[in-house]
Amino acid sequence: MIQSHPRISKAVIPAAGLGTRFLPATKATPKEMLPVVDKPAIQYVVEEAVTAGLDDVLMVTGRNKRPLEDHFDRNYELESALEKKGDAERLAKVQESSDLATMHYVRQGDPKGLGHAVLCAAPHVGDEPFAVLLGDDLIDPRDPLLKRMIEVQAQYGGSVIALMEVAPEQIHLYGSAAVETTEDADVVRVGGLVEKPDPADAPSNLAIIGRYVLDPAVFEILRQTEPGRGGEIQLTDALQKLAADEKIGGPVHGVVFKGRRYDTGDRGDYLRAIVRLACEREDLGPDFRTWLHRYVTEEMQQS
Repeated sequence: MIQSHPRISKAVIPAAGLGTRFLPATKATPKEMLPVVDKPAIQYVVEEAVTAGLDDVLMVTGRNKRPLEDHFDRNYELESALEKKGDAERLAKVQESSDLATMHYVRQGDPKGLGHAVLCAAPHVGDEPFAVLLGDDLIDPRDPLLKRMIEVQAQYGGSVIALMEVAPEQIHLYGSAAVETTEDADVVRVGGLVEKPDPADAPSNLAIIGRYVLDPAVFEILRQTEPGRGGEIQLTDALQKLAADEKIGGPVHGVVFKGRRYDTGDRGDYLRAIVRLACEREDLGPDFRTWLHRYVTEEMQQS
């Protein structure tokens, strides 16, 4: 039965991390601004939110993150130079990022974890459900995960998390969910969550990936949540409390995602994401695939 719940219009993107896995590249450049082909990773995330109907975007930033704001702002000098050259194509690309959404920014003063970053969004979000998108996970636009999560939240209420099957030996890198099936093949009821468990203790191999649709009740829980794993306030701990008692803020469901996901938080996966996306581009793909095939073939012959 379809129920009536408040429409989701706001997206929160935590972007205050230091990007230590990409040093020295991120010493002076935010990790979210690292290019994936010819766009910074953060632009893919904002585009995903907008495609799902969320054009009010709050970015939670930190020190040395000013380039994020500059990227989504107008650059009149650059635009004027391109206009004088008659370079309409590049001018359109430059203006695209500043016209995407209504952007807002708030600083996370202390690096207290994802849960604290989400809590920083409370004054902007208010008393309505909202989406959280992590910049390390890029979801292929052909696989509308966030849109599906919003549909599930409209049906069941409460909160919805994105889940993906991973190899059992990799579950210690993620949060793991204990689940029950529902009438929808891609939707599960979440009964419990464990942050980065030992594989032997994991309730399943369904890992939490970086997309959430959250009931605003999560804010009060986060205010009361003590630092957990790594000395940080974990969003998973707050979701565990919501899952354990749906009277607080409704149930927690998960959408099991089987589409294309590009993990840019790891150096190797970041490179693989660039290769995959470049291969699929109409303007780059044909020549790049030809070169890549020749390169790989020659390397195999030499090894």
